[in-house]
Amino acid sequence: MAVDDEPPALQLLTSYIEKISSLQLVFHSSNALEAFNFIQHHEVDILFIDIQMPGLNGLEFIKALFHRPAVIMTTAYREHAAEGFDLDVLDYLVKPFRFERFLKAVCKYTHTTSAVNSVEVTTNIQQEDVYMYFNVNKELLKVFLKDILYIESIKDYIKIVMHQKTIVTYQRISYMEEKLPEDNFIRTHKSFIVNLQKVTSFKSDRLKIGAESIPIGRFYKRNLVDKLNDNLGI
Repeated sequence: MAVDDEPPALQLLTSYIEKISSLQLVFHSSNALEAFNFIQHHEVDILFIDIQMPGLNGLEFIKALFHRPAVIMTTAYREHAAEGFDLDVLDYLVKPFRFERFLKAVCKYTHTTSAVNSVEVTTNIQQEDVYMYFNVNKELLKVFLKDILYIESIKDYIKIVMHQKTIVTYQRISYMEEKLPEDNFIRTHKSFIVNLQKVTSFKSDRLKIGAESIPIGRFYKRNLVDKLNDNLGI
């Protein structure tokens, strides 16, 4: 939910929210009283709210809530930060703020709730322009999908292997299978997802991506063969 009495600021905030697939914008308004009425009757997990607003300012809004969601405050005035944190807000964004700073605030929410450890941000339908952010050692790392060779599941973690680096993050491989574009990525084994564009050779029980040998599970083989024939002509 997003609340800001300045239309340009509200538009920017909603555009940031809509870039993140793990967030769903349930309501937005430039009228604080209207927003307060909405939140009294609907479940909201995270609230983005400006401080300086007519009628009911952001601090009064938060204090009046009986059941408070996670709150991220936005304002052009730094002097309100101390009072905001006294209200146990999650983060404080000083306008104008860039998308990367906004994303760090969202990551605090996802880390606090243990909801997800990766945030998908799609900027274009073409794979070369699609990327995801992964939470690695409390830092968000940006990974372009075109750079991924394969993903390996290691218990509750996944290892994402690229040409130049490898990262490990807390995430389920099933989540990645759901989020990655199926035209480019495929599950080959209970523990592996590969980028079809990176496959260099294939035989009955294994495929290769450069020097890396990836196992093929019996359950996944038929679908893999069909995909390889369609995409690579193997």
